[in-house]
Amino acid sequence: WYAGPPYQSPGEERMSYHGVTVLPSTLNVPNLSPFQPKPENAITIAVSTRVLFNMEKEQQIYERQGLEEYIKYQVEHETEPFSPGPAFSFVKALEAVNTQLRELYPDSEELFDVVLMTNNHAYVGLRLINTINHYQLFIERFCMTGGNSPIGYLKAYHTNLYLSADAAKVHEALEEGIAAATMFTPEKMKEVSETQLRVAFDGDAVLFSDESERIYKAHGLDKFFEHEKEHENKPLDHGPLKGFLEVLGKLQKKFYGKGQRMACPIRTYLVTARSAASSGTRALKTLRSWGLEIDEALFLAGAPKGPMLEKIRPHIFFDDQMFHVEGAAEMGTVACHVPYGIAQRAAKRGRKGEETPSGLK
Repeated sequence: WYAGPPYQSPGEERMSYHGVTVLPSTLNVPNLSPFQPKPENAITIAVSTRVLFNMEKEQQIYERQGLEEYIKYQVEHETEPFSPGPAFSFVKALEAVNTQLRELYPDSEELFDVVLMTNNHAYVGLRLINTINHYQLFIERFCMTGGNSPIGYLKAYHTNLYLSADAAKVHEALEEGIAAATMFTPEKMKEVSETQLRVAFDGDAVLFSDESERIYKAHGLDKFFEHEKEHENKPLDHGPLKGFLEVLGKLQKKFYGKGQRMACPIRTYLVTARSAASSGTRALKTLRSWGLEIDEALFLAGAPKGPMLEKIRPHIFFDDQMFHVEGAAEMGTVACHVPYGIAQRAAKRGRKGEETPSGLK
């Protein structure tokens, strides 16, 4: 019996995997990255365990039987992998982009880095690690806070986007200036591309501020059109997810620089209920003033977004109004709610009384 370190062949470098120093020859884990990018250089996507994996059964145990029974169940089932959750395909698409980036820029640290954020107890960590290895995901950074909110760690991780099933935590993250959204699970998710990351954004109160939405809510549609015409050459202020579109655009340009514009593995969409002729000009001029490109812009003039998103099949869609989030989810799109802007106050009033109509989004 040998208690020393594993045999190291000449030239073989040690690697750190989930906090344990190992040799590549001793690992039976495919798809390992040659290196882990520094957080300050990476595009950090923080996801909660409840959106990366399906933990509905475990959540019910926690809510009905308490923390101790929840931990006991997780430990007893730690060799059983969780099934994929709504963020799973999105994370796999991020890894596919990383693979192509490494081929083109072997020494670059401008890569997606997924951090698993959870207030789970560390005892649950073994089941999470087993699940990640089962699906051959490359997730090295865990933040397990044992019941405390993980929000305070997001800035330390240089987080570019936070996805959670907990609306309160998402709101807290947005208050801290971090791009965040509440992710919902469609009853039946549509198949999405395994080679191209597709991200769809609403405009007002998502990429842009809620300035125009405020005009619409206060003065109606005619005044909104008039306001947009008068201010079409004045860029809108930024919304909570502008920064995420920026980092996607930065990575896209790396592919363009290698002559791969048409084969770029990242594609972005603006899906807005604005009308093209009457209010679309300002949206497009705002993006241009920011130096940002959007691959496809769909101005739906108030038509439902669900059918169009079904054709696009994005890995993720962001909107500030639950009306559109629910409509997208009903048609199989993984949709995320961004609780930002005046529409949130209108929604709260609607829940207290009659349902409020959808905005201009």
